[in-house]
Amino acid sequence: MQAATYIALSSQMALSRQMDVVANNLANASTPSFKAERVLFAEYLDRKGSTPLAFVQDFGSSRDTSQGPLSRTGNSLDIALQGEGYLKVDTPFGTRYTRNGRLLLDATGQLVTAQGYAVLGAGDQPINIPTNAKNIAITRDGTISTDQGEAGQIEIVQFPDERALRPSAGGLYVTEAQPVPASNTLVLQGMIEGSNVEPIIEMTRLMKIAQSYSSAKDLMDGENTRITNAIDKLGKVA
Repeated sequence: MQAATYIALSSQMALSRQMDVVANNLANASTPSFKAERVLFAEYLDRKGSTPLAFVQDFGSSRDTSQGPLSRTGNSLDIALQGEGYLKVDTPFGTRYTRNGRLLLDATGQLVTAQGYAVLGAGDQPINIPTNAKNIAITRDGTISTDQGEAGQIEIVQFPDERALRPSAGGLYVTEAQPVPASNTLVLQGMIEGSNVEPIIEMTRLMKIAQSYSSAKDLMDGENTRITNAIDKLGKVA
């Protein structure tokens, strides 16, 4: 008797999760190198009764790894990765990975991310640039040189299975999988990769989710009214 209510409720739960994901995409539409998330749904078929019932199941989420738009900044320490790949960074919680190439030099001349985490080079070692160095140049293979000579090479890695990477705070990714050297990725100096979120599409998606959620609520309200009226009438007959 309450099957319709349970089916509508399963739909609402899945839509609520999807709304959270889309809202997070919109919130990061201007975050450098952010990758949009997509919710995956699956049908759960309950065959226990005489009539099979199809429920909506939140199966998980996937990440859109397509390239974000590249914009020129003119900052010699900004880099964008064209193609697959990630920077390796050293954090207090272990090695993390990122595509956000907005880099800085700390007080000691170490190349770091905006959060202050060291960018790793060959041999998983931090890259140090002399504090009085000038004319910093970064080639397409990640080699850094200055007027005082070569300072190191940024290590760019990739993963055979992108699903092994889990998003973490600050635009970083964490994984237990072992990376391999990125073979066809170019490092572009003075540029930044933007978010691949398309705000107009995400706004349209958000409105459709809200409409579907409202429709599920109307169905549940109607079913509740039907059950209440049926109980009321049966009670009067008794």
